[in-house]
Amino acid sequence: MTTYIGFLRGINVGGKNKIKMAELKKMLVTMGFVGAETYLQTGNILFHSDDTAEVLRKRIELKISEQFGVSPTVVLRTAEQMEKIIADCPYAAESLTEGQTIQVSVLTEKPDQQIAEILSHGKSEIDEFQLQGYEIYFLFRQSVLDSKLATNLQKLGDRVTTRNWNTMTKLSEMAKAMP
Repeated sequence: MTTYIGFLRGINVGGKNKIKMAELKKMLVTMGFVGAETYLQTGNILFHSDDTAEVLRKRIELKISEQFGVSPTVVLRTAEQMEKIIADCPYAAESLTEGQTIQVSVLTEKPDQQIAEILSHGKSEIDEFQLQGYEIYFLFRQSVLDSKLATNLQKLGDRVTTRNWNTMTKLSEMAKAMP
């Protein structure tokens, strides 16, 4: 069986599209996913399955829509892909100073030139990004809340969701520890 990490986009943000993680976990178990877990309230899931990511993504999105009445995008990565995402980070997490953060956006499809152009409008000496495969790595040297680059992320639509570095590394650790 393959270990998957799932990222749900647009749930439990600003009081909208609320899904309780205990109910989400129960849903995953009833769908037959082995070892289903959730992490934090922002829609991070872990489970084992023999199905492909594309089949799983569609099944999970449909079931969430039916059961909870919301339609989040689900982005899936295998445990091995998560290890690679962590290893390939172009920014040194251990050398961040106070106020600096690394964020990683995971996409449902490989980013095209249009994504690079949209993000380039927010790039500055303070904030930067790098596209690698199906991920976008961000380095924010000041508050992400004041970042023009972070604001441009919303222009990418529903094919992308973003997590901070601590969440990404914790999910990778959780996936490794799953029986």
